[in-house]
Amino acid sequence: MARIDSLNILLATEGKDKLAEEYGKVIANVQKRCISQLLKNNQLSGTPSAGTCEAKRFANKTSNAYGTARSAEHGQYVKAEPVVISINTDKEIIVEVEQKDISLYGVNGLIEREAASAEKAMIRELERAFFYEAASQGSTFTTALTAIDQVAEALIQAVETVENDYVDGVERDMIAVVCRPATYGALRGYFDKVQDGGAHGESFGMFHGVKFYSSIYLPQGVDAIAMAEGAVAQPVLPSIYQPKQIELSNAIGFGLFYSYGTKAVTDDLIFVYGSPTTTTTTTEGA
Repeated sequence: MARIDSLNILLATEGKDKLAEEYGKVIANVQKRCISQLLKNNQLSGTPSAGTCEAKRFANKTSNAYGTARSAEHGQYVKAEPVVISINTDKEIIVEVEQKDISLYGVNGLIEREAASAEKAMIRELERAFFYEAASQGSTFTTALTAIDQVAEALIQAVETVENDYVDGVERDMIAVVCRPATYGALRGYFDKVQDGGAHGESFGMFHGVKFYSSIYLPQGVDAIAMAEGAVAQPVLPSIYQPKQIELSNAIGFGLFYSYGTKAVTDDLIFVYGSPTTTTTTTEGA
């Protein structure tokens, strides 16, 4: 699309197509760039537009002696605990622009700049909500260990060795650890010193078979969160706001709305390292 200098073009088909294209990229990029998108539970049922989704945890099965089902005239019943996620947070990113606003950028440049800003705002909002839920619902991890590699391994094992009615341990390829940048940097420093002098590049990615991430959006006081993938659900419903003339003005508004809900589905598979202000039980590390 050629440079557009008239704000009114936003109300025409050409302008609306440009808005839909750029804000469609916002929605797609948020899904790609959010760490939470890689970790959250997507096995949800229900109708999100109605305001809720549901996840279910299925209880472990046990082996019985041959003939048990025949004697009882039925097999083991499927036991599932439903977890309801309410989509109860409504947000908007609506901008109002005047004709003078496009003097430096043109309409195309203005749309692209505002879309980029909206993308960053959504990422901040969703990441913070996701990790706050994980930190507030997970169990506090403590350890007497001080060496960063040993702390990381003990944190991994806290998730790996969980056993209850729903879980018989967690495979390492299903665990992820999200660190505050200082914690991630300390572990990266361990690699630089004892392995190959930094040949991993900027991101080492894996430690002892577990995915590691660095995030600036962990709650205050949290150094790292270890969790099984799918431990937190966060359904998101975005909607592009079609441009409209602002009444009694020469301004036009556009942007997007989005609603979401965030809830821990398996809080027993979340362990929090650090000193956050909101956690539940305390579990000692190795």
